[in-house]
Amino acid sequence: MWNKRPDEGPSPKPQPQYQPPAAAPAHTPAPMPQRVEPAPSRSVATIGSSMNIKGEIRSNEELVVDGDVEGALESQSVLTIGAKGKVRAHIKAREVHIFGSVRGNVDVTGKIAIREQGSLVGDIKAAGISIDDGAYFKGNIDIVRPEPKVTTGGKQSKPEVHVEAKAG
Repeated sequence: MWNKRPDEGPSPKPQPQYQPPAAAPAHTPAPMPQRVEPAPSRSVATIGSSMNIKGEIRSNEELVVDGDVEGALESQSVLTIGAKGKVRAHIKAREVHIFGSVRGNVDVTGKIAIREQGSLVGDIKAAGISIDDGAYFKGNIDIVRPEPKVTTGGKQSKPEVHVEAKAG
């Protein structure tokens, strides 16, 4: 930068020097290449776009549906209906994301989200709901509140509401 002549280009970057690995004893086997494992906390099952399934599907892991399913779907985790997914089933899951088409009732312990191109014709029972612009929904919604946790240490108190009104 400083004291550079105009006929000089950018200064060359120093190249790292190659250092050969330390010599290993002749009887030591070569190290095995390490496999990169996916994160163990997230296991996902997929029903591909070429699959047609009739019957009951139960899963403890996250489930993605891109094919056609008719019957019943149950997941203890997140259930995602992909953009190519067509489901004609009763759905019961912890959380549901709909990008495709669903005809049937949906019972969710957590939240349900109907995304932009998604459609749902059926009743919803969930703790929370999100419907994006461009999504289609026809049915009833029942928002359920989670049961209050019972404490074992004594009397459970109920929240009190005091209302005062004055006439006149």
